[in-house]
Amino acid sequence: MEEGAPDVRRWEDLDTDVLVKIFMSFDISELTSGIAHVCSAWRLACCDPLLWKTLDLSMLRSYSIPIPDKPYVFVGESSDKTLTRLLKISLNLSRGGIRTLVFRFNLYVSNGQLTYTAERCPQLRRLVMPAWNRIKKAGICEAIRAWRYLESLTMPSIADPSYLLKEIKDNCKNFCELKVMGPFDVVFASSLVKFLPNLKVLSLRCTMIFKDALMRLLDGLPNLEVLNISHSLIVEAPLLPAPAPRIFITELDRTILEKAARLREFLTCMEDSCIMCQRTRADEGLMRWYKYEEGLWKMDEARSLSL
Repeated sequence: MEEGAPDVRRWEDLDTDVLVKIFMSFDISELTSGIAHVCSAWRLACCDPLLWKTLDLSMLRSYSIPIPDKPYVFVGESSDKTLTRLLKISLNLSRGGIRTLVFRFNLYVSNGQLTYTAERCPQLRRLVMPAWNRIKKAGICEAIRAWRYLESLTMPSIADPSYLLKEIKDNCKNFCELKVMGPFDVVFASSLVKFLPNLKVLSLRCTMIFKDALMRLLDGLPNLEVLNISHSLIVEAPLLPAPAPRIFITELDRTILEKAARLREFLTCMEDSCIMCQRTRADEGLMRWYKYEEGLWKMDEARSLSL
């Protein structure tokens, strides 16, 4: 350097706080692109807990095709490799500090990917689950046992929820919020009442809800404070053998409203003019979120469950 020339600072000489602030503007693909390997200072900044409170993989989708047999979907090798790479780098840099983990609703995570993630996120408080197709019962149970601090879960519907809810009851003592993205029947409601009677927030928006399941919730969850059934189809009775038709309720009756009056928030919308209500009806209570605006599936009238 010539005499009298101004000092030139190198990127790696920036204060760690400044680097962290810069890196906070990066998305997950940029954070895992290799910047942690530039120098030791950058790696230190990349491991800062401020960057890893949330691991948001909601932009990541699987390239897949449907198949007739279980798991009913075939996922391309490139998709699996991309997800595995992102998980390994992110979980290494986060050093176990992730509190919120968000998977896309139609990301087909494998059993191994889920259990690998669970082992390395012991402080997890909030989980937005991916599709169930490739996740085995033993895998989700193993994951729940690792997430002892879990408080909030968003999940697809499931035929037999009892084993999952029991694992949450036995292992997650602070659990208080649940969102179910899919049909909700009396079997699910009964399991919820049995295993999670202290639930405080529940969202069943944009789906099909059987009336007897709704009544079961209102009677059996004494600590429930917030219930969201906005844009949902309420079915009068369980499905009977064909050709018995479904009977949909177009207006909540007095019995439901009286039982819900004790709640701090009872969020509803059953308006013919509402676009979301129209979409739920068109999809027959099983939303095809891939048809709609990107990110619409993340929304929720229950504020604590919105992304």
